[in-house]
Amino acid sequence: MPNNLGNFRYGENRENTRMNSASSLVLILPGLGNSGPQHWQSEWERHDASMMRVMQDEWHAPRCEDWATRLDEVFAAQSNSVVLVAHSASCALVARWARGASTTQLARVLGALLVAPSDPTAPNYPLGPTGFAPVPLQPLPFPSIVVASDDDIYVSEATARSYATAWGSRFVLLRGSGHINSDSGLGIWESGLQLLKELRR
Repeated sequence: MPNNLGNFRYGENRENTRMNSASSLVLILPGLGNSGPQHWQSEWERHDASMMRVMQDEWHAPRCEDWATRLDEVFAAQSNSVVLVAHSASCALVARWARGASTTQLARVLGALLVAPSDPTAPNYPLGPTGFAPVPLQPLPFPSIVVASDDDIYVSEATARSYATAWGSRFVLLRGSGHINSDSGLGIWESGLQLLKELRR
C-alpha cells in the first residue's frame, strides 16, 4: 500500500502530449501512503495536464471523513465535469463521498475508475486509518469500473467482486498484478487508460 515518495515532486516535467482528450478533469485519488513516482497514477498525471492529484494532509493514518472533506474542497474549486481515478483505500473514499455528496456535485461526475479496492477488515490492512470500514455498499450514482487482481494481498477476488456488484460497477480482473501499484511494474498502464477513456467519453 504505502509507497516511497523519495524527492519526487508531482506535476514535474509533464509532457502533456499523450492523453489529453477531453474537457473533463480527472481527479487522481491515491491510497494510503500516496502514489510514488513509479505508480501508474503518477505516470498518468505527468503526461496529462487535465489530471490533478487530490493532496491529503495525512497519508498514513488518515480519517476517511478528512479525505472526503478535501475532495469536497477540490470539487468546490473546479467547474469541469470530473472523472474520479481511485486506488486502494480511496475506492472506499469514493463510495463514502458519493453517499453524502450533493445532487449538484454528483451531476458533474462522469464516472469512477476504482482500482485495487482494499478491504479495511482484512488482516493485512495497515493499522492507523479510521473510518474506511465498513465500506459503503450502496450503488454508485455514476458509471464505474472496478479493477482488481487475483493475487492482491489487501483484498480477495471475492471481496473485490462483491464491491463491484454492490456499487453497480463493471468488473475487470487482472492476473498476477498484485496491488496494482508501483510494485506491479505497469508503467503508464495503457489498458487502464483505455478504461479511463470509456468513462471520459
